[in-house]
Amino acid sequence: MRRRLVVVGLPSLALGLVLAGGWSAHLGLSVRDHLEAARDALLRLRTARLGSPGDSLSRTLADARRHAAEARRLTGGPGWALLTHLPLVGDAATTVRGLAGAADEFTDVLAEVQRVAAPLMTGGGALAGNDQSRMLATLDALAPVLDRAAVRIAAARSELARTPAETGLEAVDRARDTMVRETARIQGFAGAAANVAALAPPMLGRDGPRRYFLAFQTNAEARGTGGLVGAYGILRADRGRIAIERLSANNGLANSSKPVVDHGVRFRARYGPGAAKMLSVSNLSPHFPYAATTWAGLWQRQTGKPVDGAIATDPVGLARMLEITGPVRLPGGETVTAANVVDLTERVAYERYSDPVERKKYLIRLAGAVSEALIRANPEPTRLVPVLAGLATDRRVQIWTSRKDEEARLEATPLGGVLPERPGPYAALVVNNSAGTKLDYYLRRSITYELGPCRPDGMRQAKVHISLANDVPHGHLPSYVTDRLDSPRRSHVPGSNRLWVSLYGAIGAQATEMRVDGRPSGFYTEYERSHPIFSTVLEFAPRQTRTMDLDLLEPYSAAPPMVPAQPLVRPQEAVIRRNDQGCPVH
Repeated sequence: MRRRLVVVGLPSLALGLVLAGGWSAHLGLSVRDHLEAARDALLRLRTARLGSPGDSLSRTLADARRHAAEARRLTGGPGWALLTHLPLVGDAATTVRGLAGAADEFTDVLAEVQRVAAPLMTGGGALAGNDQSRMLATLDALAPVLDRAAVRIAAARSELARTPAETGLEAVDRARDTMVRETARIQGFAGAAANVAALAPPMLGRDGPRRYFLAFQTNAEARGTGGLVGAYGILRADRGRIAIERLSANNGLANSSKPVVDHGVRFRARYGPGAAKMLSVSNLSPHFPYAATTWAGLWQRQTGKPVDGAIATDPVGLARMLEITGPVRLPGGETVTAANVVDLTERVAYERYSDPVERKKYLIRLAGAVSEALIRANPEPTRLVPVLAGLATDRRVQIWTSRKDEEARLEATPLGGVLPERPGPYAALVVNNSAGTKLDYYLRRSITYELGPCRPDGMRQAKVHISLANDVPHGHLPSYVTDRLDSPRRSHVPGSNRLWVSLYGAIGAQATEMRVDGRPSGFYTEYERSHPIFSTVLEFAPRQTRTMDLDLLEPYSAAPPMVPAQPLVRPQEAVIRRNDQGCPVH
C-alpha cells in the first residue's frame, strides 16, 4: 500500500490560532501535536513489519490511530466549534477540523484493512507452505473490506474538499491540498486492490481450472497495446496453483481465413480485416480487450479449445518480475537479471542469432525461465503487491477474462488495458510500426498537453505537442532489425523507420490544424470507442527527431486530464498544463 503521508505540511497549522487568545492557542497546539504524532507514526510504517518482534506494524498503526482519534475528539468539541466562527481564524479552524476528521478516518480504515490482511503478511500465514487455498480464502475475506475502505476514504475526502481551501495560513492550506490529493490516490488504490482481491480467487481457479492465452509482446516493434506478439503460451490456474502448459513462437499460431471476432465497423475501417485474422496485427488498437478476444478466437480456431481469458506482458514486465524472484539461469549457464533482461530480449538477441528460428527459441527459453521462477518464488505480499501495482499502472501486465462480471471489474482497473469511454480531457499518443523493423527499442517519445482557456460555447482550446526521436546508434545493426518490410524492393538507409502516429483525443474534440516539424500538414480523423483519432504516417531517418503539433477544440470538463502512456521500451515523457480562465467554477 502507498506509504506516502497524507498529513504532511501540518507542523505550523496552529500558529495562527494564537490570534484568538492563549486558551485557543493551547487547544490548537494540542491538535497540531496529535496530528504530527499521527504523521510520524505513519512514516514509521515504511519500515514496520507484521510478525517482527513486538509486532511493530500493529503497534505503529495503533499509535497513529490513537493520535488521529484524539485530534478528531479535540476538534469535535464546543470549544473548537467556537473557533470556527471567529474572524481571522474561523476558516483555518474549519479546515483543521476537516484534516483531523480525515486523518482519523484514514487511520481507522488502515487498521481495519491491516486486521484482515494480517494473514497474508506474516511468514506463518496464508502463503506459508504454498497454502494456496488459504490464500484464496483470505483474499475473499479482504475484498469487501477494501471495498468499504474505498467508499470511506472517498467520503472523508469529499468532506475535506468542502472545507475552505484558502484560510490565510499557508501550512493549513498546504496540508489540506496534500490530504485531498493523496486521499484521492489512496482511494483509487483501495478500489483497485478491492478489485484484485475479488478477482484473484475465481481467476486463479478457486472454483475449477482456468486456462489463459499468455502473450509476450516485443516492444522493439511497436503495437497499440505495446509490441508485436513474439511468443505465446497457455497458462493454467487451478486452486491457486499456476503452471505454464506450453510456450511457442508467434508463427505457431496460424492466421485465420476469416475474422475470428467482430469488433465493429469503425474497427474494420481503421485497422482492416487482417486485424481480426492475424496475430501479427491483432493488437494495433490500444484497447486491450480487442487484442485479447482476437487471440482467444485464433487459439480456439486452431485447437478447438476455448480459453478463459488472456494475459499480456513484455520484457519490462519480465524485468519487474525478476525484481521479485532474483536472477534466473538459462540452460547453458547464462544469467538473466532484472537489469539485463530488456536488453537481452530487445537488442542482444537480434545480434546473437541471425536465424530467426533460433532467436525465437532463445526468447521462449528466457520467457519460460522467468515465468517458472515467478511461480516457484511464492513471494510475500509485502514484496509482491507493490511490484504488481506498478506492473498494472504502467500496463506491463494486461488481463482480459471471458466472464462478463469479472471483466466488468477488470475494466475499472489499469489491468484491463481499456480505452475508456468517459468524457474529460484526454490525450493519448499511440504509435504502430509500419516498416516491419525492430527499431522502436530506440524510440524516444514526449507529449505536452496544454489546456487553454474556456469559450462561452462550452468548448476550450487545447494544444498537443509531440516529439518522436529515432535514436538509433551509429554503427552496424543486424539486417533483421533494420530491414524495411513495408517496401523491401526499395533502397532505404539502414536505421530508417516508418511509424503510424495517432493522437487519441477527448470525446467530442475536434482538430483544427496539425503541423509536422513546424509546417502545416494533412491528417485524417477516425473514431474508436467514441474518441476522435488524429493520425498521420511519418518517415524517420536514423537519429532524426520529428514533431507534431495539434490545435484542438474540446468540451470543457472539470475532470483531471488523462495522458496514458503506451507501454514501449523507453518511458514516455509527459507534461500537462492547465489554464481554467473563463471556465465554470466547481
